[in-house]
Amino acid sequence: MTPGTHASPDEKAPTPLRRALLGVRSGEGRGWSPWRVATPLVVLVCGGLFVVSAVNSHGTDLRPGRYVDLAALAGSERSDYQDLERQVSGLQKQVTDLTNAVPDATVRKARGEADALRQPAGLTAVAGEGVSITLSDAPRDLVENTTLDPNLLVVHQQDIQAVVNALWAGGARAVTVAGQRIVSTTGIKCSGSTVLLQGVPYPQPFVIQAVGDRGELLGAIEDSSYLQTYRRDAADPAISVGWSVDADAEVKAPAYKGLLDLTYAEPLPTS
Repeated sequence: MTPGTHASPDEKAPTPLRRALLGVRSGEGRGWSPWRVATPLVVLVCGGLFVVSAVNSHGTDLRPGRYVDLAALAGSERSDYQDLERQVSGLQKQVTDLTNAVPDATVRKARGEADALRQPAGLTAVAGEGVSITLSDAPRDLVENTTLDPNLLVVHQQDIQAVVNALWAGGARAVTVAGQRIVSTTGIKCSGSTVLLQGVPYPQPFVIQAVGDRGELLGAIEDSSYLQTYRRDAADPAISVGWSVDADAEVKAPAYKGLLDLTYAEPLPTS
């Protein structure tokens, strides 16, 4: 019989590795064996990796690639941001209360000057008549089957920024994107199919609202050459990006609650 897979031990000599395994099973080879050292080491290394993963994750998912629903992911990130926002608001209130308790005329004067700037800085809520503009990507079946440049069928950050700029030009008293107050330091940035505001992703459709004279706001939108091009694309059946405008009797813009610290770049000293 030719030694093979099913050959008996007498017909096929065990390999060194197989011999070591047979010795362990039969209780032989009570001397030093590499397996007696390697097995505990492997277990310890695996345990250490589990501990490191648990510490670094802080209770979160280390494999974000498993998220396939962008809207759900954006909602989760937005919820976390709102929790932190509430903490910031609480701390700011404590600072305000402590500052107001200081019996100093100079401090009171400075507080009065700061309070006068809160409304133009976007730190107070505003309500009144206004407009709502909604931008959205083209229908999915059109995006998947188009022969055109796919970039024509999705909303870009410059599209959102063009609407915001037109509203400011129309005398808007307050502007929001996805319900978030836009201030002078707000950056509008697209990431995939979401827009980032204060680092928080918001999915499309993108609703942009403004408080102000409706006639002036609508006129500014009509006069924007950039938005004229966007509206032509929206009316083209081959592109069909979303566009709608509504004149509202009342629009509510919440106060900006983000960080107020400014960061800026400094030029390097010249030699």
